[in-house]
Amino acid sequence: MHYPEPISKLIDSFMKLPGIGPKTAARLAFFVLSMKEDTVLDFAKALVEAKRNLSYCSICGHITDVDPCHICQDKQRDDTIICVVQTPKDVIALEKMRDYHGLYHVLHGAISPMDGIGPEDINVSPLLKRLQNERVQELILATNPTIEGEATAMYISRLVKPSGIRTTRIAHGLPVGGDLEYADEVTLSKALEGRREL
Repeated sequence: MHYPEPISKLIDSFMKLPGIGPKTAARLAFFVLSMKEDTVLDFAKALVEAKRNLSYCSICGHITDVDPCHICQDKQRDDTIICVVQTPKDVIALEKMRDYHGLYHVLHGAISPMDGIGPEDINVSPLLKRLQNERVQELILATNPTIEGEATAMYISRLVKPSGIRTTRIAHGLPVGGDLEYADEVTLSKALEGRREL
């Protein structure tokens, strides 16, 4: 199907977003055309402002509109614990929980030799500098439970071990409300490994 150039460009732009195929992109483009002009302008302005006004915190790497970010500036946080995560979305997920009161370090990825991503391609060296300069007593490795996330956690734990800083890994296992019969072998194995006394 041939679309007029403006809508074709809009469809192509939507297709650059993750998980958006040609049909969804076309549906979104036609939806935008049906929106009021001021709503579309507000949407476009929000996109541009987010891109221009957000950056990464110079301390932890979290996404922020001030530097350092609000979490790093918060004197109420426990600065003896750093939780290492892969993306800013992970920080947001952990913050929703409201149980963790330490600091964060965002790696912006995970080691993945298959994709050509090594330790030098993620935010590891700034983490090591932080560990030398700050009074950290525990490093929580909260990378994803994937092969890449596990490899990254192992790599960081080996680097940190000589410093004497306690290094822990978040537990993996069954979700609350999940059924054993539907869990895969790796999840069940991790659940058994991470068991604790009641």
